[in-house]
Amino acid sequence: MGLLPASKVPGVSLTSWAAPNAERLLSPLGNRWLHVRQVAQQARRVAKAVPLADRDLLVAAAYLHDVGYAPALAVTGFHPLDGARWVRDHGPGGRLACLVAHHSCAIYEAQLRGYHDALLEEFQPADSATSDALVYCDMTIGPTGKTLSFGERISEVLERYGPDHEVSRALRLSRSSLALCHDRTLARLSEAAAQPIYGSVRGPR
Repeated sequence: MGLLPASKVPGVSLTSWAAPNAERLLSPLGNRWLHVRQVAQQARRVAKAVPLADRDLLVAAAYLHDVGYAPALAVTGFHPLDGARWVRDHGPGGRLACLVAHHSCAIYEAQLRGYHDALLEEFQPADSATSDALVYCDMTIGPTGKTLSFGERISEVLERYGPDHEVSRALRLSRSSLALCHDRTLARLSEAAAQPIYGSVRGPR
C-alpha cells in the first residue's frame, strides 16, 4: 500500500503519516483532494478548540476523513467505513480510525446504506471535542476547497447530490447533530480566545 504504517516508524506524528498518504491516494481525484487539503488547513486553524494532546490527531483525521473515496480502498462503496478499515489495517488505527469512520455523523448514512451494525461493531463512536472540530472543518469547506458557512455547505451538498440520494437523505437526518458539533466548536474557540496568555503582560517599569 505504499508508505510504511505510522505505527512502525518511531517518532513519526500522525499528521506526517496521514498527509502524504492522503495526497498519494486522493490527489488523482482532483476536487476531492482540494477539499481534503483545505479541511486539513481548517483543522490547523481551529486546533485550539481541542485539547493540546489531540491537535495532531485532528489534523491527521482531517487529511484522512475522505480517504475511503480512493479507488484502491473502495470495497463497500461507503467511504467512511472503507477509509477507517484502511487506517486500521495499514496505519495507526485507534482513535484516528474511529474519527474517520464516524466523521460528520456518518452513522446516519450507514443506516441508510445497511452498514450501521458494521460501523459500530468495528469502530467505537468518537464523540469528543475533536470529533466536533472535525465536523466543523468538513462542514465549512466546499467540494473545491472554498470556505463556506455551515448553511452554505448544507445547501451545496443537497444541490450536488439531489434530494433522493443517500447522502442528501442522511444529511437531512443528521443536520441538527452536525449543527451542534459546529456550534460547540465555535464556543470552544471563543473560550480559548478569551483565555489569558500568561507571561504576556509586562509589569511596571
